Amino acid sequence: MALKGFAGFAIRKISGAAITIFAIVCFNFVLFRIIPGDPVRLMFRDPRVSAHKLQEMYEKFGLAGSLWDQFVAYLRQLFLHGDLGYSFARRAPVLEVIADKMPQTFLLVLTALVIALVVGTLLGAIAGWKTGTRLDSTIISVSLTLYSIPIFVIGIIILLILSFHLGIFPLGGMYTIGAGLTGWAYVKDVLWHMFLPTCAIIIWYAGEYIIVTRNSMQDVLDQDYIISARAKGIKESAILLRHALRNAILPVVTITGINVAFAISGVIEAETVFGWPGMGRLVYASVMARDYPVLQGLFLIFAVIVVLANLAVDLIYGKIDPRVTVGGGQ
Repeated sequence: MALKGFAGFAIRKISGAAITIFAIVCFNFVLFRIIPGDPVRLMFRDPRVSAHKLQEMYEKFGLAGSLWDQFVAYLRQLFLHGDLGYSFARRAPVLEVIADKMPQTFLLVLTALVIALVVGTLLGAIAGWKTGTRLDSTIISVSLTLYSIPIFVIGIIILLILSFHLGIFPLGGMYTIGAGLTGWAYVKDVLWHMFLPTCAIIIWYAGEYIIVTRNSMQDVLDQDYIISARAKGIKESAILLRHALRNAILPVVTITGINVAFAISGVIEAETVFGWPGMGRLVYASVMARDYPVLQGLFLIFAVIVVLANLAVDLIYGKIDPRVTVGGGQ
């Protein structure tokens, strides 16, 4: 008997996500093996390296044997041991290399997205509530302008103005090298270095939240329950917060889950411009060093984060929005 209701909906979504992740794993394996060139040969500039040494390196990096043998070994290492391979450039397990950079990226991205979510949702709600006014026109014009500018351009502009010309903020990095700071002094130093890259991400994503929330508010304000609330004499502020915004925020839930995933994988621009030592910066460094195992591991992690974020959004929507079909063929 087929499961109905939210349980059946959740099982279908989780099954679909699992199939997608397996397809990503397969594609990720093939992608870095169709790139021209021999990664092991790239490690050795000296043409006099012995064949025995080369074969040893092929086996160490999982490149020995036929393509099918490599694929089976890749799946075994990944699913049974959680092994993402060994870095060519850093001579360390890929998982350790990525794990060393992951906290920095999560700190930057999650902080920026939370602030962008709060600011963008509030400004979008105000713009939607004041539709047709000068305030609405100003908010939507500024948000559309900022949203159309790439993050790296925003980053370069604020870096040139606030760091290079005015000297208010540091030019890059995560902390002051050689300062030897500890405790609260170290925390303040990290927050000071983090301010500009966080602002660049906030400016871009806040524009998206403003646009989505404003459009959703306009749809909600035409609903019967808003008209009824006004007819009952409920205060406008209460209608805005308890009735209109509560229902208008549903699309924001969707883009928040997607933004968390894509911001983590797409923060390469901000981290490169500001020299922030996270996963985005690691992608850039690995491309320059042709460190294929690290790139393969990063792309796999990014893709899995995107799938899981979309899965979480689907499950949350199935719970909070009764209009979402969750079973029964309805």
